Amino acid sequence: MSTPERAMPPLDADERTSLTSWLDFYRTTLAQKCEGLDDERLREASVEPSPISLLGLVQHMAEVERNWFRRVLVQEDVPPIFTPDADPSADDGGFDLVEGAGYDEALSLWRAEVERARANCAARSLDDTSPFMGGQVTLRWIYTHMNGEYARHCGHADLIRERIDGRTGF
Repeated sequence: MSTPERAMPPLDADERTSLTSWLDFYRTTLAQKCEGLDDERLREASVEPSPISLLGLVQHMAEVERNWFRRVLVQEDVPPIFTPDADPSADDGGFDLVEGAGYDEALSLWRAEVERARANCAARSLDDTSPFMGGQVTLRWIYTHMNGEYARHCGHADLIRERIDGRTGF
């Protein structure tokens, strides 16, 4: 599966376009960090003692997309993707790699969650709320949180990729 071109977010857009454009920028960045590596390399941990790998990051972000845009935003009761018996409220799943699980499957599941997220957000305004932690959370907050989540993990992915083969800056 090829990764789409990474578009620079517009410099003068409205708030929603800015938030969604940056989210798509980071989504594409994560996929680009994985391009050109086989499953073995994608499973390589960053550095001891951290078990984080590029494959684990893709799996984790599929879980995070599912959590925020399905469980929280639309209150859908869906199990974790990669560890179905895990606590779905933990929001930290996906990092553990399952023997035999490969990148193509993880990428496909992640992309499906991204498409579901887009569909779940399409008819909502940034001010729409959902119940969360005994209060209410806006779609604006979720987008902002997701941008921060992706930015952090894209930084991790950059360091992991540099360690694997020296590639940076893409």
